[in-house]
Amino acid sequence: MGNQNADNGIGGVNAEQGELAETNTNQWDKKKIIREVRSIILIVVIVFSLRSMFYEPFRIPTGSMIPTFMIGDFILVNKFAYGLKLPFSEMFTNPIYLTTPKDPQRGDIIVFKYPENPDVNYIKRLIGVPGDEIEIIDKVVYINDRPLPAIKFDGQEIMQDMDDKFKEYNLEFFNSETGTHKHVIQQVAGIYTNQGSNIPRFRVPPGKYFAMGDNRDFSADSRFWGFVPAENIKGRALAVWFSLAFADSTVPDSTMKLRWRRIGTVVD
Repeated sequence: MGNQNADNGIGGVNAEQGELAETNTNQWDKKKIIREVRSIILIVVIVFSLRSMFYEPFRIPTGSMIPTFMIGDFILVNKFAYGLKLPFSEMFTNPIYLTTPKDPQRGDIIVFKYPENPDVNYIKRLIGVPGDEIEIIDKVVYINDRPLPAIKFDGQEIMQDMDDKFKEYNLEFFNSETGTHKHVIQQVAGIYTNQGSNIPRFRVPPGKYFAMGDNRDFSADSRFWGFVPAENIKGRALAVWFSLAFADSTVPDSTMKLRWRRIGTVVD
């Protein structure tokens, strides 16, 4: 009988120890989960902070910057090109700069919040800075009475990577120079015009910028919706890190293709 009671007593202690061990294990599991969640949150915050402050990838969805950028190009944008910003500040208000802001320069390819819908990002080439007087006559852009250079050349190599829906046009290509940036612009040959082909002389106001697409005849830009406020500018485009042309359902025999030659292209 005594042995039985003793056995029962020992069994009771073991059961209590088992409950304590199970409780400790559950507490340890909860602490481990909390640590893992905190680590994941920290990593996410760091990644998005770096993305907000330094470099951010974007995909080109339209043809307004052809031939500099093709539809389906994946590009890298320098977010601190015009000054280091407080992470996430531009998501809720105007960007808060941690360093002295720098002025964008003529010819820079800028990514900015579309003035008529700030939730949408646009990419264009900066043509006019505050104080510039601009006039467009028969598609020729004049800045402070000087026409932007436009030297025609054979663009057969560019046509190899051209998006299918633009191949039906008789395109002309010109070497141009805006500010210190040398680049190529594309226009439709002949008498093809739109309301942006001729614009009377105007002055770019303080704190605003005038931007245009390199695909002059197929770009919705400052010629149509006005100036880009300085606070809307998010960064400057640097390079193409990947390029994939998707099939266009509106174009017969259109196929998806990887543009190997464009990967790693640095833009000017």
